[in-house]
Amino acid sequence: MYYVGVDVGASRTKVAILERNKELVGQDIRRSGTDFKATAEEAFTSAADGIPDLREMGFFCVSTGYGRRNVEFAHETRTEIACHAKTAYFFYPGAITVIDIGGQDNKVIKLDEKGRRISFKMNRKCAAGTGAFLEEMSLRLNIPLEEMDQLARKSQDMVELGSYCTVFTATEVLEKIRQGKKVEDIVKGLFLSVLKRVFEMDILSQKVVMTGGVVAHNPYLVEMAKEISGNEILVPPFPQLAGAFGAALFAWELIESNKREVEDEK
Repeated sequence: MYYVGVDVGASRTKVAILERNKELVGQDIRRSGTDFKATAEEAFTSAADGIPDLREMGFFCVSTGYGRRNVEFAHETRTEIACHAKTAYFFYPGAITVIDIGGQDNKVIKLDEKGRRISFKMNRKCAAGTGAFLEEMSLRLNIPLEEMDQLARKSQDMVELGSYCTVFTATEVLEKIRQGKKVEDIVKGLFLSVLKRVFEMDILSQKVVMTGGVVAHNPYLVEMAKEISGNEILVPPFPQLAGAFGAALFAWELIESNKREVEDEK
């Protein structure tokens, strides 16, 4: 039996496939596009491509994310809050704050020592501080999104930006360019803007776990978070797969707990 997690986000669709020992044996990440159902199918097929006995052995699938209801081959669904928390606690058990910076929203989840959720918050009203925010700013600056991390590292005189709104920030960025500010200093200021937006959502615990595509592609953002907050910042092995991995862990639990119940009845 294999355990499949499918995370259909507004920006990206992620698939994680686990063996019984919870080892990741298949994965795929791609743009969600406009047909969530087809994308989920394609991502699963790609992730399972190197597992020839998957169909023969069988699989159990849990879907999560914005488009979790569009995964027709899923047996169960779970919220993205639950799945990100599951992954964070799996790698870093204890009282933690989970910060997920996604393409369209941010999540701040607090867990106690036993992994029980104490609270959670999401920014549903504005895309500022998310992956979409950085994508828009990369277009304004006319630089590839994948180069922003290295540019921010080169900054010697960070430009602090006062606006939080994506539209107003874009205007402010153009003004900084007109003033002759260096691109790397502006990019570092954008990273700071993202972190400020997240940190204002809730008070962080001493140990923080960061997940999401923005974290995966911008490790310098994590370094800045540690320096600014003074907290211990941890990142799981594959931060962009955190939602899908957590869903796969739920699939594992559902099957294995059922097996134990059957054995107990015997």
